Amino acid sequence: MLHATSPLRSRIRAAITLALCFVLWPASVGAAETELLEYDVKAAYLYKFGLFIEWPSAAFASPASPLNLCVVGEGPIGPILDATAGKQRVNEREVNVRRLKTVGRDAGCHILYIQDSDAQPSGQIVAALRGSWVLTVTDSRAASGAGRGIINFVLKDNRMRFEIDDEAAAQNNLGISSKLLSLALSVKPRQARGGAK
Repeated sequence: MLHATSPLRSRIRAAITLALCFVLWPASVGAAETELLEYDVKAAYLYKFGLFIEWPSAAFASPASPLNLCVVGEGPIGPILDATAGKQRVNEREVNVRRLKTVGRDAGCHILYIQDSDAQPSGQIVAALRGSWVLTVTDSRAASGAGRGIINFVLKDNRMRFEIDDEAAAQNNLGISSKLLSLALSVKPRQARGGAK
């Protein structure tokens, strides 16, 4: 019985951690400290998002396959993820952090954080991954319009928040937990589909 409640406890702890990220973001620190803290918070979000996403079973080669958390573009978040997310487990899966220069449908990513990239604009990446099983995550300062991912980071009232495009998640065959949707600053809802139950 204890094993049955273990994933639920993990999700509750993750939801509390995400909620605390909203509250604990300091309102008045130096610019350099703010930037470092911003990347620490984003790194924590990125792997914890995986606790609230349901991928199709075909997205993983086997029940023991790792969850691939990929980062494309240049930025300081890669080493932070190596130090934090690479030691975590998401729904009993190891987290495998991968850094990429460019990305396509065959990259094998489950979560993809798109940083500023001269090699490949975010709009091009998001369009290439539409209909795949990838949770795309962007930043409102680097992405706009069609370049925004399923989850988009937003700095609001000196706190790191996020928006969710649940319709885009549906197009990528991903389910997003209502707990994560409730923590979002805004949610673009799924469109009703004919014949859906």
